[in-house]
Amino acid sequence: MRNTMTKKQQKMLKRIILSVILYVCAFFAPNGTWSEAILFLATYIIIAYDVILRAVKNIGHGQVFDENFLMAVASIGAMCLSAFSEAVAVMLFYQIGEWFQSYAVERSRRSISAMMDLRPDHANIERDGTLVQVDPYEISVGDRIVVQPGEKVPLDGIVTDGTSSLDTSALTGESVPRTIREGDQIYSGCINQSGLLKVQVTKGFDDSTVAKILELVENASDRKSKSEDFITKFARYYTPIVVFSALALGLIPSLITGQWHTWVYRALTFLVISCPCALVISVPLSFFGGIGAASKHGILIKGSNYMETLSDVTRIVFDKTGTLTKGTFTVTDVQSDQYDRKTFLHLLALAESHSSHPIAKSILEANKEPIHESDVDSVEEIAGHGVKAVIAGHTYAVGNQKLMQQLGLNVPAGTGMGTMVYAAQDGRYIGYAEIADTIKPDSKDAIQEMKAAGIAKTVMLTGDSQSVAEAVAANVGIDEVHAQLLPGDKVDCLESMMTNETEGTLAFVGDGINDAPVLTRADVGIAMGALGSDAAIEAADVVLMNDSLKDIPKAIHISKKTLKIARQNIVFAIGVKVLVLILGALGIAGMWAAVFADSGVACLCVLNAMWCLKA
Repeated sequence: MRNTMTKKQQKMLKRIILSVILYVCAFFAPNGTWSEAILFLATYIIIAYDVILRAVKNIGHGQVFDENFLMAVASIGAMCLSAFSEAVAVMLFYQIGEWFQSYAVERSRRSISAMMDLRPDHANIERDGTLVQVDPYEISVGDRIVVQPGEKVPLDGIVTDGTSSLDTSALTGESVPRTIREGDQIYSGCINQSGLLKVQVTKGFDDSTVAKILELVENASDRKSKSEDFITKFARYYTPIVVFSALALGLIPSLITGQWHTWVYRALTFLVISCPCALVISVPLSFFGGIGAASKHGILIKGSNYMETLSDVTRIVFDKTGTLTKGTFTVTDVQSDQYDRKTFLHLLALAESHSSHPIAKSILEANKEPIHESDVDSVEEIAGHGVKAVIAGHTYAVGNQKLMQQLGLNVPAGTGMGTMVYAAQDGRYIGYAEIADTIKPDSKDAIQEMKAAGIAKTVMLTGDSQSVAEAVAANVGIDEVHAQLLPGDKVDCLESMMTNETEGTLAFVGDGINDAPVLTRADVGIAMGALGSDAAIEAADVVLMNDSLKDIPKAIHISKKTLKIARQNIVFAIGVKVLVLILGALGIAGMWAAVFADSGVACLCVLNAMWCLKA
């Protein structure tokens, strides 16, 4: 535990231990003697001086009704009534509760810091043949920097030279190193593990991945949940009410009966009981702990309000490309009765060699043979259909079913999972290649885990064809499909679903670029593939840094656990306080009961809140 404590916490722990020792010694001192009084007074000064100083400072600033004021008045009053042990106990248990709160917050902050220890100290730039270390803020877009082994990547960019493995755990929570080579995108905050890399900067520091994430986490505490707002408003009105109630309890019966000692003691007991520490401390701590626990898994939740909404999600709507699928087209099947796979792919690649279409690029990537421009005599592109090319004296037509129909050819249907590229040689059908966007390996398992976590309905929105959309949905277990949608149609479709509020809270999961409008419109926007995606960080409420759908049920579990603990603390704290307040006013509960109702309950609530860190 010591290694996770700050110097301030270590100092406070020493004060608590010393106070406990003196407190125990005071109990063994002869009752009613000066030695007993001095020991209790010394213990009180050691454990309470900072609370009293804060109360005085706050009064000077016009902030009277807070827990420092209540604890100071109640404990000093108890000392004046010779209730020494109770007065010290009030402060001792209060400080123990505060220490537990500080320790829990620090642990949560460290779990965030493990991911947030991203800010680079310097960037290496080459000047006059030598490497110079400069502040990352001084680097401009287009500059070339050098990242040496063991250094943090200071800015986002493209690798222009070198091969290395990157530790991306600070950003993604993923411990497996990522191999990076020339031409790959590289993100600030990662650690270069092996080779020397030269990088051309694509974003200034203020726009880099590191800066965006730091800003996101630093602002997370500003977005309060309904539970936290309730506690804030509750404390604002509750504290003055109980102070004046305690004043009335001490004055009115005393004036009537003349039993000042009895009723002032009850009033002080009432004050101690009424201190809202347990609520004010433990509820925000629960959410802070939950956000910290999520960050350990590479899940950034922008505020406790989004965590609260996430816990209520019953419907999840997915984009297809880049979310359920990898977003990269690959050749998944090749069939030809005339040529072997290698030769057929080479013919297709020759025909498509002058095209920049994504499907053409996927064929070129699948082809392993070298392409020489001299092999292709002529190429004619037929918009919306494909291409015609003359290769080695033969005319090849490569394209979709419409092109084949123009040639009067019947072709086989595909599997429905991808786009079919058919080929004909000299007017005769010779085969096809199927191009598909590969489904992510964890998509199916993730959907099942979401349903196990309480998600009643899953929906997919995509601009792809109906057949491809239905095939992907059937493969991963999606309940409902809406296909052939433009970006604006996705928003309309989502809003139509959101009008039916009886089905529950709705979350949208997208890649954060073309889906930004839908991410913003949903009850909860969850961004996939957020590394380097400004749109994801800006538009989404939850950012999955590890680009894994399996993090969604994990995030739901953490949010539900956090809400459960926060609500337990609210019910427990208010329930005990109301009960003991009534008993205290009636004279049944004394100062020791008050100590438990205030500091004891606060300690228990803080310890309960610390379970959020284990999520």
